Amino acid sequence: MSTPILQAVPPEFDSRHFRQALSQFATGVTVITTCLPDGSFLGLTASSFNSVSLDPPLVLWSLAQGASSLPVFTGNSHYVINILAGDQAALAERFAMRIENRFEGVDFVLSHTGLPILKGVAAWFECHNRSRYPEGDHVIFVGEVERCDVSPRPALVFHGGRFVSTQLGN
Repeated sequence: MSTPILQAVPPEFDSRHFRQALSQFATGVTVITTCLPDGSFLGLTASSFNSVSLDPPLVLWSLAQGASSLPVFTGNSHYVINILAGDQAALAERFAMRIENRFEGVDFVLSHTGLPILKGVAAWFECHNRSRYPEGDHVIFVGEVERCDVSPRPALVFHGGRFVSTQLGN
């Protein structure tokens, strides 16, 4: 009987190859929104979203350890996860850019806790910031969903380095 290996062996690939392999997994595209201490809003594009549990209703997403927004998301009690619709690739790009006001010209309504829910999204989840887990170069956020809604719109997907819609025929 062999002794179990307690540690992973070093990878036999570089980060570029790893990213290329990961790009073959289609992911939904989200914009996570919250509030800054001065009352203005913060939002960012993330494709690292997943369900965790139905009871209680839990979802997760991750953010890079080096992100300037990490202290805000870590310290806030709530955030909203907006699942972008198939025609919202421009919003995904806007919230991924380094610009001063990502919300300028963007239509939204306020959630129960006063956070932006982007208009026209396929679904949204208002979450209590339940827990955070540092892993590798990211922090995994687990949110307990307090409110959510869904529309019949097809979702935006990121696959192979580009945006596509889940609408049939795309």
